[in-house]
Amino acid sequence: MNLRQITLHQLRLFNSLGTHLSFTKAAKELHLSQPAVSIQIKRLEESVGLPLVEHLGRKIFLTGAGQKLYSATNDVLGRLKELNEDMIGMEKGIKGPLRLAAITTAKYFMPYLLGTFLRDYPDVEPTLTITNQSKVIRRLDENLDDLVIMGTVPEVDLEAIYFMDNPLVVVAPPKHPLAGKKDIPLELIAKERFLTREPGSGTRAARKRLFAKHGLEANVYMELGSGEAIKQAVMAGLGISVLSLHNLQVELDAGIISILDVQHFPMLRKWYAVHPRRKKLSNTSQRFLDFLLKDGTRIWQAVQDEKFKSNPGLY
Repeated sequence: MNLRQITLHQLRLFNSLGTHLSFTKAAKELHLSQPAVSIQIKRLEESVGLPLVEHLGRKIFLTGAGQKLYSATNDVLGRLKELNEDMIGMEKGIKGPLRLAAITTAKYFMPYLLGTFLRDYPDVEPTLTITNQSKVIRRLDENLDDLVIMGTVPEVDLEAIYFMDNPLVVVAPPKHPLAGKKDIPLELIAKERFLTREPGSGTRAARKRLFAKHGLEANVYMELGSGEAIKQAVMAGLGISVLSLHNLQVELDAGIISILDVQHFPMLRKWYAVHPRRKKLSNTSQRFLDFLLKDGTRIWQAVQDEKFKSNPGLY
């Protein structure tokens, strides 16, 4: 084994190959020919002294040694990326890339917060990826983002910083028999036809914990894959559900969905800004995190006050 012969170019090649598990895709991503990629991977294997890739049929897989090297390339390239951003920040102030990801429900407030931040720092170049919980966790594993915004944080080696509340409420069609009732018992809600998110949803998990705490189980009528689908089903009269209040501004303002006054609701969950514990934040991402902690709740509350001014009894 002669690791001194390994070049940064080879590490980038192998990282792309390990990500795509395809010589063709790696070559396309790096603007090289497929034979050139194959040659460099072969030389890398010679330097390591172990096979890194194995072919099974028409598919390729990383060997045990390949998996360890792939993990190391993520660390090395990630640190180099952070170093580059730090140098940019030290030289030119708060500017350059800011990579953010967020679970689907956060799409209702993240554009407002990011937009406010960018007015103060117009030279920042943001990307915001909105996706589901499982894909967000995968992005954390692969260190693809500076910060990830989520409500349920997996119990792994992550730093999770709370910056804003996330109230969950029970919603129903405006003409539902329970609409307008006060202090509705949870036992009565459990008997209603219930619309629920898919397994893995943080909202679903929180609702199930609350019901189980009181010895109850929801009368699940339908399982749907997004908050948007649930809202449409509720408005169509298919049942009731639990959703984040942050998900409901337009519908409440238009009077096409109602919040039920149910015991133990609203449930207050939390929003967190998350990153791997050993990750060193760039100057830009640290400044955005500071902004979330200092101003996130205030800015979002101002947006809600404006949107809900026609519903003064909502809070």
